[in-house]
Amino acid sequence: MNQSSSPSAQTSSAHATLSLLALAIGAFSIGTTEFSPMGLLPVIAEGVHVSIPTAGMLITTYALGVMIGAPIMTLIMSRWSRRTALIALMSIFTIGNLLSAVSANYTTLLLARLVTSLNHGAFFGLGSIVAASVVPRDKQASAVATMFMGLTIANIGGVPAATWLGQTIGWRMSFAATAGLGVITMLTLRFALPKGEAGRMPDIRRELSVLTRPVVLMAMATTVLGAGAMFTLYTYIAPTLEAITGASPSFVTAMLVLVGVGFSVGNIAGGKLADRSINVSLIVFLILLVAIMLAFPLLARTHLGTALAVLVWGIATFALVPPLQMRVMRAAAEAPGLASSVNVGAFNLGNAVGAAAGGAAISAGYSYTAVPIVGALIAGSGLLLVLIQIATQRTPMQPASN
Repeated sequence: MNQSSSPSAQTSSAHATLSLLALAIGAFSIGTTEFSPMGLLPVIAEGVHVSIPTAGMLITTYALGVMIGAPIMTLIMSRWSRRTALIALMSIFTIGNLLSAVSANYTTLLLARLVTSLNHGAFFGLGSIVAASVVPRDKQASAVATMFMGLTIANIGGVPAATWLGQTIGWRMSFAATAGLGVITMLTLRFALPKGEAGRMPDIRRELSVLTRPVVLMAMATTVLGAGAMFTLYTYIAPTLEAITGASPSFVTAMLVLVGVGFSVGNIAGGKLADRSINVSLIVFLILLVAIMLAFPLLARTHLGTALAVLVWGIATFALVPPLQMRVMRAAAEAPGLASSVNVGAFNLGNAVGAAAGGAAISAGYSYTAVPIVGALIAGSGLLLVLIQIATQRTPMQPASN
């Protein structure tokens, strides 16, 4: 490399790093508000005087709000610069968490969670486009994984901290503190991202037609099933550990930290393997997810077995995120922004499916040991769909997706 090109390369690298860092901080904030209710579900249920399965509908409602809000917010903000759009989305996040903190009852808390969810899909959708745009093509999956790393780190630091805060001071304070993260994120995005140019209104009919292609629909269906498998257990992780392991609140908090470690390891591994082969990455980690969820009821009988199960489960679940996101973005290359946002909505539709499936098993009278088994069945369905798509698609979408 000659001397004249070196400063330019360094500037480009520094810009990419700052951009990814800002996006990761936003992902950290969103991850904290999305996942912290799992560890606080019994506390919240008691606080608003509902059953645990009913409180689980807070997770389902949030997920449905993400699914609905993703395409709507993306299209509304399509004429704005990406920095402005991302900051606006985080302002919705902040308002929603403040409303959650002051909710008087279950109904108002449910509505507040719905408001909070409206930013989620569009933020990760637009953020994925920004992340992929600042690196070479063969590093795009890893760049997307870097943004999502904020989501995984939230499970190491943000979620356990919010859980501890909610258990010791009150769940309302947990939501109030999360709103503070929203303010920090807005400031970070303001100073780290370039101002950018205003966007143009997309051809909505053309972009929607891209999303109706069979290959795109199958890719999104795989996303739904992968996320569904994860949230079948994750939604009820606290009561499941209390029932099977006899876990104390402090042990549940420690396991949430371990989940976050698994998420982080899996996110990196999934991004690296997806850079080489999206399909192989999906097959490997879906098989691992099925296996560990089937073994979970046996392993969770001891504290050591629980720690092992939780760690491996965390790795398997989040290793699916980068290949699932890149699969859809490449299948819908003509409409990457809308497709990326809608796929984040598909993740959260899976979250809703998983939360509902786990809640249905509990409400039907089955013990908490049935929850991970239901998740394994959903993951197995996702694996079957991937294999069907590979078998019916003789010509790869892109070289990186072989």
